[in-house]
Amino acid sequence: MVSHMKTTIQIADSLFEEARKLAHRERTTLKALVEQGLRLIVSERKRRNGFRLRKATFKGQGLQPRLSGASWEQIRELSYEGRGG
Repeated sequence: MVSHMKTTIQIADSLFEEARKLAHRERTTLKALVEQGLRLIVSERKRRNGFRLRKATFKGQGLQPRLSGASWEQIRELSYEGRGG
Protein backbone atom coordinates (compact mmCIF):
# COMPACT_ATOMS: atom_id res chain seq x y z
CA MET A 1 0.00 0.00 0.00
CA VAL A 2 1.39 3.39 -0.96
CA SER A 3 0.93 6.22 1.49
CA HIS A 4 1.04 9.89 0.68
CA MET A 5 2.10 12.90 2.69
CA LYS A 6 0.65 16.34 2.23
CA THR A 7 3.29 19.07 2.33
CA THR A 8 3.88 22.68 1.37
CA ILE A 9 6.80 23.88 -0.74
CA GLN A 10 7.90 27.35 -1.75
CA ILE A 11 9.08 27.87 -5.31
CA ALA A 12 9.67 30.94 -7.42
CA ASP A 13 6.53 32.38 -9.01
CA SER A 14 8.00 32.15 -12.51
CA LEU A 15 8.86 28.45 -12.08
CA PHE A 16 5.41 27.76 -10.68
CA GLU A 17 3.76 29.40 -13.69
CA GLU A 18 5.94 27.48 -16.16
CA ALA A 19 5.20 24.20 -14.40
CA ARG A 20 1.47 24.95 -14.20
CA LYS A 21 1.36 25.68 -17.96
CA LEU A 22 3.36 22.54 -18.72
CA ALA A 23 1.01 20.44 -16.61
CA HIS A 24 -1.96 21.92 -18.46
CA ARG A 25 -0.38 21.25 -21.89
CA GLU A 26 0.48 17.68 -20.95
CA ARG A 27 -2.90 17.11 -19.32
CA THR A 28 -1.38 16.15 -15.99
CA THR A 29 -1.19 17.70 -12.56
CA LEU A 30 1.43 19.88 -10.94
CA LYS A 31 1.70 17.19 -8.26
CA ALA A 32 2.59 14.59 -10.93
CA LEU A 33 5.29 16.87 -12.39
CA VAL A 34 6.81 17.51 -8.96
CA GLU A 35 6.82 13.79 -8.15
CA GLN A 36 8.40 12.97 -11.52
CA GLY A 37 11.09 15.59 -11.00
CA LEU A 38 11.88 14.40 -7.49
CA ARG A 39 12.08 10.78 -8.66
CA LEU A 40 14.55 11.76 -11.39
CA ILE A 41 16.77 13.69 -8.98
CA VAL A 42 16.72 10.97 -6.31
CA SER A 43 17.53 8.29 -8.89
CA GLU A 44 20.35 10.36 -10.40
CA ARG A 45 21.93 11.03 -7.01
CA LYS A 46 21.74 7.36 -6.04
CA ARG A 47 23.59 6.40 -9.22
CA ARG A 48 26.14 9.18 -8.84
CA ASN A 49 26.97 8.28 -5.24
CA GLY A 50 27.12 4.55 -5.85
CA PHE A 51 30.41 2.67 -5.96
CA ARG A 52 32.15 2.58 -9.31
CA LEU A 53 35.11 0.38 -9.99
CA ARG A 54 37.86 2.40 -11.61
CA LYS A 55 38.76 1.19 -15.09
CA ALA A 56 42.25 -0.26 -14.80
CA THR A 57 43.56 -1.72 -18.02
CA PHE A 58 47.05 -2.31 -19.36
CA LYS A 59 48.66 -3.35 -22.57
CA GLY A 60 49.65 -6.96 -22.70
CA GLN A 61 48.87 -10.39 -23.98
CA GLY A 62 46.75 -11.57 -21.06
CA LEU A 63 47.67 -14.30 -18.59
CA GLN A 64 51.08 -15.89 -19.10
CA PRO A 65 50.85 -19.49 -20.32
CA ARG A 66 52.69 -20.82 -17.23
CA LEU A 67 49.85 -19.47 -15.07
CA SER A 68 47.07 -21.11 -17.05
CA GLY A 69 44.94 -23.04 -14.59
CA ALA A 70 46.58 -21.42 -11.55
CA SER A 71 44.38 -20.44 -8.63
CA TRP A 72 44.01 -16.84 -7.52
CA GLU A 73 46.10 -17.66 -4.42
CA GLN A 74 48.96 -18.97 -6.59
CA ILE A 75 48.85 -15.90 -8.82
CA ARG A 76 48.81 -13.62 -5.78
CA GLU A 77 51.80 -15.43 -4.21
CA LEU A 78 53.78 -15.03 -7.42
CA SER A 79 52.94 -11.33 -7.65
CA TYR A 80 54.38 -10.77 -4.15
CA GLU A 81 57.35 -13.08 -4.60
CA GLY A 82 60.58 -11.44 -3.47
CA ARG A 83 58.80 -8.64 -1.62
CA GLY A 84 58.63 -8.41 2.13
CA GLY A 85 60.02 -10.66 4.80
